[in-house]
Amino acid sequence: MSKSKSVVSQLLESFPDWRPQMYFKSSLTALSHAMEDRVLAGSDAPLVIASFQRERFYRQEAHRYKRIAGKSDQVYVLAAPEADFTNNSDIYETIAFEPTDSLAQEWHLVVIGKNYISCLVCEEKSATAPHTKASLAMDTSRRFEGIWTFDPHVSLKAADILLDKILDYRPELAPKIKKARQEYLSLTDFPTASSEASPQLGDSIHNNPDPFVQRLVSYLQAGQYKLLKAHKSLSIKQQKEQLLNSVTDSIRRSLDTEEILQVAVQKLGEGLGVCRCIVYRCHEKDSTAVINHEFTGPGIKSVKGKTWQLKHNPLFEEVVGLRETLTIDNTSQDSRLTKQSVNKEAGKYLQNLVKTCSISSWLLVPVLYQDHLLGMMELHHCEPQPIVWKPDDVALVDAIATQVGVALIQAESYANLEDLNEQLAALDRTRSNLVAITGHELRTPLSTIQVCLESLATEPDMPEELRQVMLNTALSDAERMRNLVQDFLTLSRLESGRVEWNLEPLSMNECIDLSLSHVRSRVNSQSLPAIANLVPPELPLVQADGEWLVEVLAKLLDNACKFTQENGQITIKVASNGSSQLEVTVSDTGRGIEPNSLETVFDRFYQEEGSLRRSAGGTGLGLAICRQIVNGWGGKIWAESEGKNQGSQFHFTIPVFDDISQNLEKTKKTKKTKTKRNNRISSK
Repeated sequence: MSKSKSVVSQLLESFPDWRPQMYFKSSLTALSHAMEDRVLAGSDAPLVIASFQRERFYRQEAHRYKRIAGKSDQVYVLAAPEADFTNNSDIYETIAFEPTDSLAQEWHLVVIGKNYISCLVCEEKSATAPHTKASLAMDTSRRFEGIWTFDPHVSLKAADILLDKILDYRPELAPKIKKARQEYLSLTDFPTASSEASPQLGDSIHNNPDPFVQRLVSYLQAGQYKLLKAHKSLSIKQQKEQLLNSVTDSIRRSLDTEEILQVAVQKLGEGLGVCRCIVYRCHEKDSTAVINHEFTGPGIKSVKGKTWQLKHNPLFEEVVGLRETLTIDNTSQDSRLTKQSVNKEAGKYLQNLVKTCSISSWLLVPVLYQDHLLGMMELHHCEPQPIVWKPDDVALVDAIATQVGVALIQAESYANLEDLNEQLAALDRTRSNLVAITGHELRTPLSTIQVCLESLATEPDMPEELRQVMLNTALSDAERMRNLVQDFLTLSRLESGRVEWNLEPLSMNECIDLSLSHVRSRVNSQSLPAIANLVPPELPLVQADGEWLVEVLAKLLDNACKFTQENGQITIKVASNGSSQLEVTVSDTGRGIEPNSLETVFDRFYQEEGSLRRSAGGTGLGLAICRQIVNGWGGKIWAESEGKNQGSQFHFTIPVFDDISQNLEKTKKTKKTKTKRNNRISSK
C-alpha cells in the first residue's frame, strides 16, 4: 500500500490560506518534546497520534510513549518497520506502514484533549533521495516544511487525516477509532485561556501560540541556522585542507619536476572545479613560456603546447613586481586588458588571448621560493558570467603554489646532487687513472734513465758506441717524460679557460704539412704507416689559431699512427660541410673503436685497454686536448668506427675565414684609431 499524497498536502488543501513554515530537525524535536511534556503534566486523557519516519527514531522516544499511554488509551504510534516494529495492540497501538508510503518522509504529532489541542505536521523537503541510516541519524541540518499550531480546526483536521491512514493499515481498529472520533473530533467547547494556563486560542484560523513559545522557536531556528552555517564553513575548510594535503602529499612523493607540475595542476583544477588551470616554468627575464601542464573542464578549449608572451605583458610584470597573486574578476572591465596606451601590442595580445581562450575571470599566482620566481600558476573561468574570486580560494591556491615551489626546489636539488655525485665519481675515476697512468709513464722512463746514467758513471771503460746508445736512450725517455708533463699543463690551461686565442686566416695545406713534419720528427719514419694527404690544393682560408690547429692535427695523426700497423693506411681529407665551415677527417685502418666507446674516447685518461695493460704508450690526454681546442674556436669533434679492427675516422670542423666581416672589423678599428688621434690633436 503506497500513499502518494502527504498529510501536509491534504491539510493545506483544506486550509488554502495557510502557509507552511520551515523547521530544522532540532526545532521539531524540541517542539515534540514540549507537546509530549504538556500531555504528561496534564490531568486529562487526550488523543495522541505520533508518526515517526523510521523505527529507529521511534525507539529513541518509546519510553516517553509508555508514560503517555498511562494517561490515555487513545495513543497511536506510526513508523516504517526496520527490525521488530509491527502492527500491535499492547500498551498503545503501533501501526507499521510501508517504507514507500509518503509517511516515511513526514513527521507528525497531534494531541487532542479537553484542555489542550495542538498539532505538528511536517514533511521533509531536503531529502530528495532515499535515506540511509547514516544520513538520517547523523545529519543535523535536515529541513522540514509544515505547520505547528494550537488552532483547533487545523488540529482536528490533521487528526482526522491520520486516523484514516491508520484505518488503511489496521482496519480491525475501526471500533476504537470510531470511539475516538466521537469523543475527541466532535468537540465544540474548545479550551480557553483560563484552561490550565494553556495558550490563548481564538476563533481565527491563523491562531498563533503565546509570545514566549514563539520566541523560543525563533531562538531554536536561529541557532540551527548558525549551526548549519558554521557546519558548512567547517566542511568547506576541511575540504580545502584535504585538497592542500592531497596536493602536498602527491607532489612530495615525486622528484620529477614534470610530474610535480602535472599532479599539482590536475588536483587543483579538480578540487576547485575551475574551467582551466595551467602552470608553467618561467623566470623574471623570460620573454615567453610554453604551456606544458594543464587541466581543463568538460567542453573547455585546451591551450597545452601554446606559447605565452611574458615580455611587455602587464599582468606578468605586475605579478613579478609585487610578488603577489593577481585577481581579475571581470576581464571585460579590467583596465589592464582594455587600455593600450602603454604598449599597444601587449594590449592587443592580451585581448586576443582573452577572446580565444574565453577567459572571463583570471587568477595569476606566482610560484616562488625564497623570493625567486620559479613559475606561474593560472586559473581561468571561461563561463559567460564572470565570478568573484573568493579570498579562501585565493589563499588555497597561494598555499599550493608555495608547496609546488618547495617541491620543485627539492626535486632540482636532488637532481643537482645526483649530478654532483656523478661528477665526484668521475673525478675519483680520473684520480685513479691519473695515479695509475702517471705512475706507469713516469716510473718506466725514470728507471731507464737511472740505469743508463749509472752505467755511464760506473763504467768509464765502456765502448764509445755503447755509451752513445745509453745517452740516446736516456734522452729519449727524458723527452717522453717532458711530453707527459707538457700534456698535463696544456689540458689544465685549456680547461681553466686561461688560453688566449689568436685567430687569423690560415691555409689548411700549410697547417697539415707542419703537422706531418712534427709527426715524422717524433716517430721513426721506418715504423710509420703510409700517410695519404688527399687535401685539395685550393681551399678557402680558415679562421683559427695556427699553433693550436697544428697541435690538433698532429695529435690526431700521432694517435692514428699509434694504433695502425706499419702496413696500414692513414688518410687526411678536408671538405666543405655545406656551411661556413670545413670538415677535416683523419682516418686509419687500425684497430678501430667499439661503438659504445665513441663518446668516451675524448675523456681524460681514457685507455681502451686499461691504464696498466696497454700495448701502446701515452697518457690518454691527447684526444681530450683536441676536444678542448676545437671547442675553443666553436667547432665540433667526433669519432666514427665500425668496430674492432675496422679502422676509425676522426672528424672536426673549423670556421672559414670571412673576408667581408674581417674587412668590416678592420675598418671599424681604423676609424676608432683615427678618432682617438684627432681627439689628441684637438686637445693639444
